[in-house]
Amino acid sequence: MRGRRADHVLVLGGGIAGIATALTLAQRGVRVTLIESRDRLGGRASSFFDAKTGLWLDNCQHVTLGCCTNYIRLCRMLGVEHLIRWDDEQYWVEAGGRTSVLKPSWLPAPAHGLPSFAMAKFLTWAEKARIGAALAQMRFLDRARYADRSFASLLDELDQEPGERRRFWDPIIVSACNLMPEHACAAAALQVFQDGFLKGAEAIRIGIMTVPLGEVYKPATAIIESAGGRVVLGESVARFDDRSATLANGQTLHADAVVCALPFEKARDVVDPALASSDSRFAPLAAMRHSPILGVHLFFDRPVLPTPHAVLVERDTQWLFRKDAEGKVVHAVISGADAWLDLDADAIAKRVVADLVACFPAAAGAQLQLARPVKERRATFAYTPGFDHLRPATHGPGGRGPFLAGDYTQTGWPATMEGAAISGFAAAACI
Repeated sequence: MRGRRADHVLVLGGGIAGIATALTLAQRGVRVTLIESRDRLGGRASSFFDAKTGLWLDNCQHVTLGCCTNYIRLCRMLGVEHLIRWDDEQYWVEAGGRTSVLKPSWLPAPAHGLPSFAMAKFLTWAEKARIGAALAQMRFLDRARYADRSFASLLDELDQEPGERRRFWDPIIVSACNLMPEHACAAAALQVFQDGFLKGAEAIRIGIMTVPLGEVYKPATAIIESAGGRVVLGESVARFDDRSATLANGQTLHADAVVCALPFEKARDVVDPALASSDSRFAPLAAMRHSPILGVHLFFDRPVLPTPHAVLVERDTQWLFRKDAEGKVVHAVISGADAWLDLDADAIAKRVVADLVACFPAAAGAQLQLARPVKERRATFAYTPGFDHLRPATHGPGGRGPFLAGDYTQTGWPATMEGAAISGFAAAACI
């Protein structure tokens, strides 16, 4: 907004982007009405109550990195930063159980990871040499020049061969971008390596919440209400424009400004048609697509995962995370999970357990007591070549609203919690 203060702001959507927007405004004394269609905050990065286990389970395992400074800032605002467990080591496990540990050293960036990388057993010396040469070149590449190319084409240019692609590049990119390199935008992949792997020891630290994600966002309500605002749960938005939103129950709310922090497909469907025709940010949303993630909660009768997490080398199940102290409860993650979506729960469990046992043979005698797959068909936007041309700006022509917040906006990041937090802070700054 230009020229005057906004006293009341509607924030549509209670995911990370909406929470970041609302908290920033509330801390500046702005009265915020935050509207969320679910009965809890967090959006896709939240939890659900599972009747079979009697537990709150995360939709999927969400991971932050040390380079995700905006998401960490949001956690600090919520007072939950202490709930993040930080791991400096990454465990890469091959079939048969051989494990390589990647971790930073005392060397300055970008050489901080070199000693452990040199000792990694899952790569040959020739593969390490080619990967090292590629990373050295990536450090200086201009991401903007690769917005219309796939990461696979860049790997071709950097002379990367099938062995290192399967064992190194594929696991990293499918986890970070939720797409395989042949489909992922090269600019997005470069951002992962430039701002993560190559930036320094702090940047690549892995942070995992020690409580269900739904617990993380509970303090937001009290913060918003203390500034005179309110949080409305269980109400969806049927229509919005730059100064109002009509809910599905027919109630219309008015404000000085509106922030749409809804998923892009929802924003596209409920924006006022007259506004959509006059604001060029909305038409490209129709060309955006999703990429799915499958999370599988596994409960065993004995410990099966001895490490805090594991990257499974050359397996369809890419990551395992230990969810209890003993390693009896495990969360498996399959990113870019299109090929898994038509499988039933039993078939999914069999495939995941087979991958786990292949890499941790000592788990062969364990009995699977319960498997709870969670299919997130719309987990992330598909950051394919050319996607940057579709990403909308936070504000409309002349700095006007409605303001858009969401990881799909012009954050420069893939579909991550960090991107969502960046967008929320940007929307609040516009107002």
